[in-house]
Amino acid sequence: MHAQASAKIELSSYLPQQRSSPVFEGATVQPVSFFTAGAEIYAQGEKAGAIYQVEFGAVRIYRLLADGRRQISAFHLAGETFGFEADATHHFFAEAISATGVRAFRTPAGTDMSRQLLPLALRGLTRAQEHLLVLGRQNAIERVAAFLVEMSERQGGLRQLELPMSRNDIGDYLGLTIETVSRVFTRLREKGVIRLLSLRSIEILKRDTLLAMGE
Repeated sequence: MHAQASAKIELSSYLPQQRSSPVFEGATVQPVSFFTAGAEIYAQGEKAGAIYQVEFGAVRIYRLLADGRRQISAFHLAGETFGFEADATHHFFAEAISATGVRAFRTPAGTDMSRQLLPLALRGLTRAQEHLLVLGRQNAIERVAAFLVEMSERQGGLRQLELPMSRNDIGDYLGLTIETVSRVFTRLREKGVIRLLSLRSIEILKRDTLLAMGE
């Protein structure tokens, strides 16, 4: 069982509300809640009704398959939003990857925020489509290369990446085994494409090569 009982602490004074995204204007802003690594933020089947913003840390969105395997559909980093649903129920689990702060935005009953939420829905659709394209690739190196490029772009195009997720998380996101993910990282290191600074820190040495591998 991957979902764990929620372990959170409300940090009412953490971060001023002015930092909140303008897309949530009109929504009721909740205090920042702190979740320990592995803590459940919400579960599949629970009632939806809030949109969440990662203040610090990282979140994984996943579903448990009938055979008990886990399929991760998305990662959300600091500053990104998640939890938007087309109906009143959550269709996936949301879980903190590391120590994570999350702020919830709740829409008052009768408030029409469709125009404000449309960009969020379209952004999520675009990411989902891109993820499907990555999963459609046959080569494990192509999938991992595309993943590293995506993480780099989402961290401002930095040469040095901090990956909060484990190799197992990456495998469940890319449809690969943890052994395959580890072998690909080693191969990219041996080819001089990346440098493994630590288990969760990677330096991209040949960005053009990585881009070509992921296309």
